[in-house]
Amino acid sequence: MTPDGRLAGVDGCKAGWIAVHREADAAPSVSVFPSFQALLDALPNATIAVDMPIGLPDFSSRGGRGPEALVRPLLGARQSSVFAIPSRAALYADTGDFTTVEAWYAAHRRASAVAMETSDPPRGVSIQAFGIFSKIREIDALLIARPDLRGRIFESHPEVAFCRLNGDTAMALPKKIKGAVNPAGMEERKALLCRHGYEKAFLDQAPPRSATSDDFLDAAAMMLIAGRIAGGEARPSPDPPLADRFGIPIAIWA
Repeated sequence: MTPDGRLAGVDGCKAGWIAVHREADAAPSVSVFPSFQALLDALPNATIAVDMPIGLPDFSSRGGRGPEALVRPLLGARQSSVFAIPSRAALYADTGDFTTVEAWYAAHRRASAVAMETSDPPRGVSIQAFGIFSKIREIDALLIARPDLRGRIFESHPEVAFCRLNGDTAMALPKKIKGAVNPAGMEERKALLCRHGYEKAFLDQAPPRSATSDDFLDAAAMMLIAGRIAGGEARPSPDPPLADRFGIPIAIWA
């Protein structure tokens, strides 16, 4: 547990990062931060669970880094939400600002080419994964520069979190269908979060600007995992965690 009991659950969003956070024994709040550093500045000493891959492989094997293959079987029909992370070289293959759609797709092709060269079996990069590369690099750079952060920033995954919070039973309904939010799936998750202490009115509020309703619910679930981590209840997959060449732990916590 952090000295002040502060917890934060974090997810990436269009504006940067959305965090559901709380002081010890206080009601939760929701905030959006333009950068992960800004989040750290605003929430010093917090135990943070974030929906973002942490720890990057030099070479990607079948199924991803290791944690992905372990948690997918838990999720049944929801397992497609866990996608494989390519090599560190692929993540850093093209770090420019893409001012046009054509430039963005060209950068995706370059990253995929590097990923193919550093994976077995050879595998490119999904559009979904490429879309969060800049956020993965943002956390990666902080954890390389500041090893002290590795003891309080932990990777989790929303569907793994919901599954764990639901007695190791995956959610029955998808959060989204064909890219659109599925109200029934959202209500299923809100009901679960309420069983773990959230007020329905808090979860029903409109998300902050430039964040979506599912970003908000995912961050709320992440905060519960941060609490489990701080309290010694969370379990890493794998256990013990792996580590990348910088010594950054590789595990999905829930």
